[in-house]
Amino acid sequence: MAGMNVVLPRTGIGIDVHAYAAEDAPRPLWLGGLLWEGERGLAGHSDGDPVAHAAADALFSAAGIGDLGTHFGTSRPEFAGASGVTLLAEAARIVRAAGFEIGNVAVQFVANRPKFGPRREESQQVLSAAAGAPISVTATTSDGLGFAGRGEGISAVATALVYPKPSAAIG
Repeated sequence: MAGMNVVLPRTGIGIDVHAYAAEDAPRPLWLGGLLWEGERGLAGHSDGDPVAHAAADALFSAAGIGDLGTHFGTSRPEFAGASGVTLLAEAARIVRAAGFEIGNVAVQFVANRPKFGPRREESQQVLSAAAGAPISVTATTSDGLGFAGRGEGISAVATALVYPKPSAAIG
């Protein structure tokens, strides 16, 4: 139809992996935007939250504007120890400033622990509020295989859907 703008969505993928912190240098576990009391934390430049980091990386990928390292890399000392939720909120702001709106983000993490189901809704609410868009989180184990199965760390993979803001859409 003449004069109709076609808005094509864009998808992106983000992956994040963190090893558990050394026993002699313990850290709190931040996962899915939540603090998990009594669980061994992850090593990382920021809080090491692979769920929030993978979500942010997927947003950058979908918008085609770099990745987590581009925006929050280890060369940026101001992000040392930063909350994954803070990084996700900033990623969403950067994506919107680049002319996109966020449709949704889906994240799955692989770990033997913690048991995620009882806190899934809480995590999704925290992450969705940070991004200003729906974020769903699922969890799985690797049946004892690989580094996650051996209890060496946690990985997460995310997909994001963004679309150009109507004013940026090409007709």
